[in-house]
Amino acid sequence: MPDKLYKTKGLVLRTVKYGETSLVVTIFTELFGVQSYLVNGVRTSTKKGSGKASLFQPSALLDLVVYHNELKQLNRIKEFKWAVIYQHIFSDVPKNAVALFMVELLTMCLKQPESNPDLFQFTEDCMMHLDESRSTVMANLSLFFALHLPVHFGFRLTDNYSSANSYLDLKEGCFTSRQPGHPCFLEGQQAAITSQLLKVMQPGELEDIKLDHNFRRGLLQQFETYYMLHIQGFGALKSLPVLREIMR
Repeated sequence: MPDKLYKTKGLVLRTVKYGETSLVVTIFTELFGVQSYLVNGVRTSTKKGSGKASLFQPSALLDLVVYHNELKQLNRIKEFKWAVIYQHIFSDVPKNAVALFMVELLTMCLKQPESNPDLFQFTEDCMMHLDESRSTVMANLSLFFALHLPVHFGFRLTDNYSSANSYLDLKEGCFTSRQPGHPCFLEGQQAAITSQLLKVMQPGELEDIKLDHNFRRGLLQQFETYYMLHIQGFGALKSLPVLREIMR
């Protein structure tokens, strides 16, 4: 089967140095889902290669022309350029921490190289809102992303919260009227705020949810537990301690 050329957008997930001048890049593409590409000659100090490696930073959104062959585990990129030139994500430390958390969480959920344009659009939209956001939206965006990402992987939380259903059972993924017989549940303000976050449809609405950093840290820890319960082999997020430290 010959390689064919396709145009697609892509979100850079991970970059590994290969040889003296090249990179192996894992990219979540709009057309093909998660893919790995060999990119030659972008780490050279020559005029041709200068600065090109910077396009492959995790969370970068790129316009790509790629060779695609389903039988290959490693394809090649013919052309690449910025799809979005971030104003802040690469230079603002808190925003970069949120972006890297989102990228790591997405990477750990993506198991198969399947097309998922709705997921791509959701992730792209969150990244662009992050880049443009003010402090409250930025601080809450990690919670929003972690809660709404499971919609695309089949283990969404059911928002049936009420004064009667005030316990969030993380194993069952819904609110219940009785305290679960296991420790994986939320109650009180944590349950109420989670329900409020589930009702948010656009990141801009996060401006109205005022939380202190300790409360936000606690929720993120609980949401990590939720992923561990529902995705086999899901380990601790390396970006989460950094994010908790930065989000003060």
